[in-house]
Amino acid sequence: MASVARTAARLLLGAAMVGAGVAHLTVQRQEFQAQVPAWFPLDEDLTVLGSGVAEIVLGASFIVFPKKRRLVGALLAAFFVVVFPGNVAQYLEGTDAFGLDTDRKRLVRLFFQPLLVLLALFGGGWLRRTRRD
Repeated sequence: MASVARTAARLLLGAAMVGAGVAHLTVQRQEFQAQVPAWFPLDEDLTVLGSGVAEIVLGASFIVFPKKRRLVGALLAAFFVVVFPGNVAQYLEGTDAFGLDTDRKRLVRLFFQPLLVLLALFGGGWLRRTRRD
């Protein structure tokens, strides 16, 4: 049963990442640009395009290469950790994007990032209990 849940998590997270990556490159490009912190040293559009491509590659890899799920799950978890400062900056700078138009909404969102890290690790098979005989 746990393997079914892991597979479902892997496939759902992979699909969500592909969708988010495509949105980075197309219809929500400006929304994502608004989330790039003012202090980040790269151009906002370049950052959004690069992170969108990374999301597509990681999400598709999570779906298409199940034998590499541990590697991809770890990379996805690391990706979520790397982009977290942008979410913190959105909160601290009071940037409105994606319906996050109050400090409370932006703060609540911060607590979902660790859940994404855990979901990536779970889908990748990192959070399995092993049997000891």
